[in-house]
Amino acid sequence: MNNSRTYLLFFALLLFSSATFAQEKEPIRLFSLQMPDTLHKKRFWISAAGGAVIYGAVSTTLWNSWYKNYELSSFHLFDDRGEWENMDKAGHFFTTYYESRWLYNGARWTGMDNRKAAWTGVGIAFGLQLTIEIMDGFSDKWGFSLADVGMNTLGAGMFIGQEYLWEEQRIVMKVSSNWRKYPTDPIFSIDGGEMTTLQNRADNLFGATIPQRFLKDYNAQIVWASANIHSFLPNKKTTKFPKWLNVAVGYGAENMFAGYGYEFTGEDGGTFIVDSEIYPRYNQAFLSLDVDLTRIPTKSRVLQTIFSVIGHFKIPAPALEYSKPYGLKFHAIR
Repeated sequence: MNNSRTYLLFFALLLFSSATFAQEKEPIRLFSLQMPDTLHKKRFWISAAGGAVIYGAVSTTLWNSWYKNYELSSFHLFDDRGEWENMDKAGHFFTTYYESRWLYNGARWTGMDNRKAAWTGVGIAFGLQLTIEIMDGFSDKWGFSLADVGMNTLGAGMFIGQEYLWEEQRIVMKVSSNWRKYPTDPIFSIDGGEMTTLQNRADNLFGATIPQRFLKDYNAQIVWASANIHSFLPNKKTTKFPKWLNVAVGYGAENMFAGYGYEFTGEDGGTFIVDSEIYPRYNQAFLSLDVDLTRIPTKSRVLQTIFSVIGHFKIPAPALEYSKPYGLKFHAIR
């Protein structure tokens, strides 16, 4: 996922995921949050028109503000498998899963039945991602990535598969990120004419502020699949096991200062090589506990909204990490 998509993703998290769990028992009004049992034509046309306007505006803005700033070319494919240790692929999975979920909720708001709403959400989400891939295809710097399309398909499939199996999302995607400082030891370009540090490289590559790092630092990000334990229990109607407790499996990677390998170009054009013995690139697998805030009972619409927004992020908890270079590690908070 390039940086423009990352910004759009987290902006969408705050924009579109506000109050999908609110309920009312009053007659259905045009702008209430109640989910009608039959198609509400006014809501349908408002959603269709609003969605078309937003799609056109975002697509046009993205093209003019991002892609036109880079050299364009004829449409072409681009094989980016393994870039950023596939953290960008995890981002595609995460993005399309949540777009499908948001759009499903929007379709349900119009009164569509569950199955039609689910396919509507998946179809539009896939179309949104395909639009960006096509733009990538005309960019000389990138290209149309079949691997990205594959991960988009899997993300949408995770959503609709659960709707067909259980009519609920028992396993949800989440993300976490931790602020970190990078080494400040000087490193020199191959010709010795330029000096930098990994901290400077990280600042230039990922940004120097906390929000920028949260959005862009692949070394700090973990993408999680968080499964609700209670929903899988055979006696879930009678058990006193907490409904909000989840177990989460995460994927991350470390020591990435370029898309591939250990070589990068400095600000003044010098070529740098990161010491692979001191800073080896590697993948990480995590196991941790989590909380599904949306399963905590509350009648407060404000809390429902807060829980639904925060619910996109992994709740910090003790975690086990496994990686090939370092084996099993314990983290008090992850």
